[in-house]
Amino acid sequence: MVSMQTLLLYLLIMALVVAAVFAVVWFVFGRAEDLPPLEPTTTLTRLPRAGITGADVRGLRFAQVVRGYKQSEVDWALEKLARELDELRGVVRDLQARDGASHPAGGASRPTAAPDTEGSTGT
Repeated sequence: MVSMQTLLLYLLIMALVVAAVFAVVWFVFGRAEDLPPLEPTTTLTRLPRAGITGADVRGLRFAQVVRGYKQSEVDWALEKLARELDELRGVVRDLQARDGASHPAGGASRPTAAPDTEGSTGT
């Protein structure tokens, strides 16, 4: 009978230890609740507001879904890149127009091009 009481006492102590370890893990690591889902228009893909570099584009990562990448994230990134390209092309056009206006065509202030030697026969 003494061994049965000892066995029950060990079992009770072991249950208390398991409950204590479970409580500590539960408080430290949380209750394993899922985060609420993101809104459909929200993305975790990040790009800077302006001045997108090649490294930024190379660093893009999209969330994967059953059939590939999340379409809304890809569309968002492409739209942002398209706007950046349009803005840069506009700046280039403005600079070229300003450069063309400050240097009249046929003026002596433009540098002369070196003669083309690729097509010449050399004779």
